[in-house]
Amino acid sequence: RMILLTGVTGKTGGETAKQLLQKGARLRALVRNEAKADELRAAGVELVVGDVSDADTVRRALQGAEKAFLTLPNGKLQLEQEKQFTDLAVAAGLKHLVKMSSMEAVAHAKTPIPRGHWAAEEYIRASGLDWTMVKPNFFMQNLLSSAGTIKAQRKFFLPMGNGTTGMADVRDIGAVCAEVLTGHGPAGKGHAGQSYEITGPEVLTFHDVADRFSAVLGEKVEYVPMPMEQFRERMTKILEPWHLNAVCELFREIAEIGLDHTTDTFRKLIGREPRSVTQFIQDHVALFR
Repeated sequence: RMILLTGVTGKTGGETAKQLLQKGARLRALVRNEAKADELRAAGVELVVGDVSDADTVRRALQGAEKAFLTLPNGKLQLEQEKQFTDLAVAAGLKHLVKMSSMEAVAHAKTPIPRGHWAAEEYIRASGLDWTMVKPNFFMQNLLSSAGTIKAQRKFFLPMGNGTTGMADVRDIGAVCAEVLTGHGPAGKGHAGQSYEITGPEVLTFHDVADRFSAVLGEKVEYVPMPMEQFRERMTKILEPWHLNAVCELFREIAEIGLDHTTDTFRKLIGREPRSVTQFIQDHVALFR
């Protein structure tokens, strides 16, 4: 039984691949950059090299696959690419499509990234395929990009105001994806038709996150809310305009609305508690110290 993966050179796709390999799954990965997937190839993953926007490449990748994991980078063409992938999956006779979405993706979503995810979800639900949506919120691994300032100044700067998240560790999200792609699900009924909202164990502001850093590092660490315009300026050279606007809107939504609850979905699926921010910091402490 072949499982086709996209996004294996990214955070969640890479973690999902790693955990599926541990389960002994037969894997094929669609990759744009072959060199980045060297380790996976060495571990026995079959590679199909090409772009997810190219229908012929996707057809080749889907051939003989029973399940597929769809996680594409956020961008202007993401929805179009996910719809095309879905159509090609139907044509190829795929049994089960698992999509990486987000908790913010709801019917009344106002910002571009969640809106696109929701539209893709709706398209997949209408396709006739068996489907599962995996919907995390904020990744703890996003905190790694602040390692430099935490190390040098004991401060980190983000435009989240006093917003809250139920941030989850990418290793835990990968565990959920691997379970959904190989496991028998609650009561042996499989995971088809399920939307799984994944959080960590606690709802936190970024000031709370700073307190967790202080406790682990034994020195005061401070979260400094950054004005959105300053963040936009800093990221202008890093993200293309559509993506930058979309990220700013998403972060503004976190700052204004945030998340008010955690879910027990992870515990029900995996049978243990999700990792806490404290655990995440301890595991990566060398990068912050």
